[in-house]
Amino acid sequence: MTLIKSISGIRGTIGGIAGNGLTPIDIVKFTAAYGSWVIQHTQIKKIVIGRDARISGDMVNHLVTGTLQGLGIAVVDLGLSTTPTVEIAVPMEGAGGGIILTASHNPKQWNALKLLNSAGEFISDADGREILEMAERADFSFAEVNELGKVTMDDSYLQKHIDAVLALPLVDTELIRKANFKVAIDCVNSTGGIFVPALLKALGVENIVELYCDPNGEFPHNPEPLPENLTEIAKVVQQQNADLGIVVDPDVDRLCFVCEDGSMFGEEYTLVAVADYILKNTPGNTVSNLSSTRALKDVTLKAGAEYHASAVGEVNVVNQMKATGAIIGGEGNGGIIYPESHYGRDALVGIALFLTHLAKFGRSVSLLRSSYPNYHISKNKITLTPEMDIDALLVKVQEKYKNQPNSTIDGLKIEFDNEWVHLRRSNTEPIIRIYSEAENETVAENLAKKIISDIKEILKLN
Repeated sequence: MTLIKSISGIRGTIGGIAGNGLTPIDIVKFTAAYGSWVIQHTQIKKIVIGRDARISGDMVNHLVTGTLQGLGIAVVDLGLSTTPTVEIAVPMEGAGGGIILTASHNPKQWNALKLLNSAGEFISDADGREILEMAERADFSFAEVNELGKVTMDDSYLQKHIDAVLALPLVDTELIRKANFKVAIDCVNSTGGIFVPALLKALGVENIVELYCDPNGEFPHNPEPLPENLTEIAKVVQQQNADLGIVVDPDVDRLCFVCEDGSMFGEEYTLVAVADYILKNTPGNTVSNLSSTRALKDVTLKAGAEYHASAVGEVNVVNQMKATGAIIGGEGNGGIIYPESHYGRDALVGIALFLTHLAKFGRSVSLLRSSYPNYHISKNKITLTPEMDIDALLVKVQEKYKNQPNSTIDGLKIEFDNEWVHLRRSNTEPIIRIYSEAENETVAENLAKKIISDIKEILKLN
C-alpha cells in the first residue's frame, strides 16, 4: 500500500494500515489539519468539496464531510464534479478553501485530497508544509455540539461552469455550431461523462459519439490519457468518421485530442494549439514547465511575445504566469490554464477554445497539428540507491555541460540548439527523471542515453 504526503495534498491507495495507505484514519487526520488551517488563515468556516467518480469516492466523501462538520465548518458538497469546477466554485461561494476528492489520472485503487486556497487555486509550498506539520502534531480542536457545521448539497455548478466557459470572449459557439463537428469522446467512466457531453451540447455540437461516459468509477483502461491507453477511441474516431476525438482524465483537468485519421494530436500539443489561438487574438506572454515541449516557445516567439518556463507543478506554473503577466499557460500533460477563466488546469475551457480554433482553421485536426513545429519527447528515469546525493550528482552533470545554456530552477535543464534534456529528482522515489526533446525520436532518445551514460560514469568515479 502507498501513502504520499506532499505539499499539495495527500494521496494513496485505499486500505491497509494507517500511515501506509489512504485509510479512514489518515483521511480524517489530514482533513482536520486542512480545515483547521483554513479557519486560522481565513476565519471563514466554509469549504467546498467535490469528487470524481472513483469507487472509493463515496467513502472518502463521508469521512471528509464529517470531519469538516466536526470542526464547525459548513460544507458545500458539489457531489460528482471536476477539479476545475470546484476551483471556480470556491470564490463564487466565498469559501475559505476547497477539497477535490480525486487521484486524477491514477488507477482506481488510488484516491487523494487535492487542497485549494480561498482563491480556488492550489495551496502554496509553504501552506502545504504548514498543514502537514499540523497533521503530524494533531494540532486541531473540534467544535461543541451546537457549533457543528451544516452540509449543503449543490448540483448547480455543472451549469455555472458551462455558463462561465460560454461567456469567454474567445469562445465562439455560433462558429462551432456551424462547423457541424462530429466528436467522439472517452471520459473513462468518471465525471467527464457528465460534464463533457453537456458542454459540447451547449457549444452547439449535436453529433457526439460517447465512449465510457457512465460515471461508475470502473475505469475501462489506464485512466492516464497517454497514446498507449487510447487505442479504442482512435479506432472509434476512424470507424465513425468523426472529425476528432476528445479524451479527459477522471477529474477533467487534463485534455488530449485524437485526429480524424486515428493518430494522436499529442498531449504536449493541446497547450500549443490553444496558446496559438489565444496569441492570434490577444497579445501577451506564455508559460509552461521545464519538461514541456519547446513548440510552445516557438509559437510564442512567432507571435512576437515572450515565453517563460517554470518548475514542474501546477502551482509553479501559476506563480510564473502571475509574475510574467502570461495570458495562457499550462503543462505538457494536456493541462490548459487560461487566466481569463481561472488559474487552474481546465479541460472544459480547453475544449471550447480548441473547437473555436479548429472551426476558424476550417480544415482537419491532422492538418492543424502539422502546422506546428514537430518535436519528440523521450521520457526516461534512472534508479539510484536511497542514500545517493542526487543534488550533488546534478551539480557534476551541470559542470560537465557548463558551456551549454542551463537552468537549475527545478533540477537541471540543459539546452542544445533545438534540443534539450531535463533532469529532476522524483518527490516520491529515489530516481532521477530524464526527459529529452529533439526534432526526431531517435535524436531525443540518443540524447537521453548520452546523459544516462554520463551519470553512470560519474557514479563510477565516486
